Amino acid sequence: MRIAGLGFRKGAALGSLRDALTAAGGAEGVVALATAAEKADDAVLKALASELRLPVRGIAPAALAAVETQTRSARVTQRFGAGSVAEAAALVAAGPGARLLQPRAISRDRMATAAIAEIMDK
Repeated sequence: MRIAGLGFRKGAALGSLRDALTAAGGAEGVVALATAAEKADDAVLKALASELRLPVRGIAPAALAAVETQTRSARVTQRFGAGSVAEAAALVAAGPGARLLQPRAISRDRMATAAIAEIMDK
């Protein structure tokens, strides 16, 4: 099972989210999108979820902050308590034992990030 975590700036376009997801490994095998709870209802994320026919999981701030991420952004840490919203959201949504396929990927316009977490079915 794979979960794609997404972080994005206000004003990010659908193309930014698509680009970040592609750079992170693409949507193949992804069963849900995850992000910070306050961004879960953002129109651009809902558009991507609709396009991919995937549910969105909003992750609470405390859960994001509890995850050690591979990458760190000082701005993101100050706002969300996690070094990377994309990495933390993917890991939390995928559940215990999840691992990142790679560190977060950044869209070419630097408006969005994505990371994919995977947990092997038992």
